[in-house]
Amino acid sequence: MIILIEPESDIPIYLQITNQIIEGIARGLIRPGDSLPSVRSFAADLGVNMHTVNKSYHQLELKGIIRIVPKSGAIITNLNDFNESSFERIKEEYKPLIAESLVLGMSEKQIQALVSSIINAFHQKQS
Repeated sequence: MIILIEPESDIPIYLQITNQIIEGIARGLIRPGDSLPSVRSFAADLGVNMHTVNKSYHQLELKGIIRIVPKSGAIITNLNDFNESSFERIKEEYKPLIAESLVLGMSEKQIQALVSSIINAFHQKQS
């Protein structure tokens, strides 16, 4: 999987890394049980500070997406453990985006179509 960093983006680099890893998992490019590169080697490959990659890995761990095993690295967890806590966390993350969409004039139907198009994009094979 290729991670592309956009230094000029308003999105912090650690969040770009986090989001792209999550998208890679959603597309099936990274699977449960796969290991991520060590913080040091990933930082070197991306040309970023080690603390940036470390912050990304800790965000992924807080979300339950990876498990950090001392001396073994970061491993993608079995992602079939969706629970009420995950539901509530994601719901809280969606609220401001949906509110912004409504404020900007999107209809409920447009929001649902947008969500469906994003889901469909993840189900398509990457070329």
